[in-house]
Amino acid sequence: MTTTAPRTLRNRTAAAVLTALALGVVAAAHPVEALEAAAPETLVLKAAHVFDSTGTALRDGVTVVVRGDRIVSVGTAAPPAGARVIDLGDATLLPGFIDAHTHLTIQFTDNYYQFFHDELLRFPAEAALYGAMYAKRTLEAGFTTVRNVGADDFVDIGLRNAINAGVTAGPRMLTAAHGIGSPGGHFDAASFPPERVKPLGPIEGICSGPEECREATRYQMKWGADVIKIAASGGVLSESDPVDVPQLTLEEMTAIVSEAHKWKRKVAAHCHGDAAARLAIEAGVDSIEHGSFLTEATLKLMKARGVYLVPTRMAVYWVNKQADTYPPKIAAKARAAAAAHGNMFKAALRIGVPIAFGTDAGVYPHGMNAMEFGLMTELGMSPTAALLAGTRESAKLLGVEADVGTLEAGKVADIVAVPGNVLSDIRATERPVFVMHLGHVVLQKTGT
Repeated sequence: MTTTAPRTLRNRTAAAVLTALALGVVAAAHPVEALEAAAPETLVLKAAHVFDSTGTALRDGVTVVVRGDRIVSVGTAAPPAGARVIDLGDATLLPGFIDAHTHLTIQFTDNYYQFFHDELLRFPAEAALYGAMYAKRTLEAGFTTVRNVGADDFVDIGLRNAINAGVTAGPRMLTAAHGIGSPGGHFDAASFPPERVKPLGPIEGICSGPEECREATRYQMKWGADVIKIAASGGVLSESDPVDVPQLTLEEMTAIVSEAHKWKRKVAAHCHGDAAARLAIEAGVDSIEHGSFLTEATLKLMKARGVYLVPTRMAVYWVNKQADTYPPKIAAKARAAAAAHGNMFKAALRIGVPIAFGTDAGVYPHGMNAMEFGLMTELGMSPTAALLAGTRESAKLLGVEADVGTLEAGKVADIVAVPGNVLSDIRATERPVFVMHLGHVVLQKTGT
């Protein structure tokens, strides 16, 4: 009697054999290269100012020494012998910026229905190519880390993997795959006739009841999600649902959060409405995204429990600006959210809610992410606090603070430079003159 090995075991065995053969061929063809890797170059970055995000002070006369993909030192010591010096002149060096709320695989246009028509007809491979283009724009804008909170067809997972493999240029990505929400809610597809367009289910993140929502969460993590995104309330750009009404029950949210936290995944809650936010906070989410209609009582609860606010002021600004181009129901929701959002943000500042930087990139054209810094300071946030939100605090929310978010020895060499004194001109963040990601220079403007 013959026996057949389980498929997974057979696949793993075949893969191991192929890998061994490949390594043998490489070693035989390049015996010296296989044994000796070139020593990494040492770079010294000089600028008039440094904001390292470890505190609130601007430091002058400081250099950042980089070797390989890591920062060696930040200080006033003499440059190492033989190091290559990049003198950026009258500029400020900062940690690479972090956008905790992006959608790199889409970009809205001012034609609402045309956008959904194009998205429906776009193959996943095509969407991935668009995503690669948007990722490159984002990186060159100084954003070296992003949290991508929702994409169809697992395209964001593929984009993240391709960036990590060096196949395409882009920021470090933490990805959510499909957002998890209710049938008919903000994350569901448009109301196409069901006999023509198949309704979405748990694999696509649409679920009813705690067990189905638990299943949807497991599916996203199975296929590579780094973070889980839920639609706690309605949204602005979905046409039929009220913007501030809860769309998941407490039991459904608790099932999602408990399953995600078991896998050590954080949970971001899309939420405009106050009642929905209270449910999400009770369920244990790690951040509230948008938060347009949050009350002071809810903001105080967030502070007490350490729940971050990711305000996405840029999305509120842009959608309100474009409101006349949207269908009437969406335009009304956009204006209502914009009218409430500023006062909510000012209250969050006064109360001391932890704030991380997020923009909802994709709602507006990619590459304009840094406008968020100026929009937040216009509402009373100090330039220092805004910069910390876009570096150190976002790193903490994403759980990557051991590697990024500050300029310190041992951390990854993700570094951006902007012209002049950034604390005097926060809008300088919109005009980077130098961007380094993982020790590689991806942007250096002429003359710097």
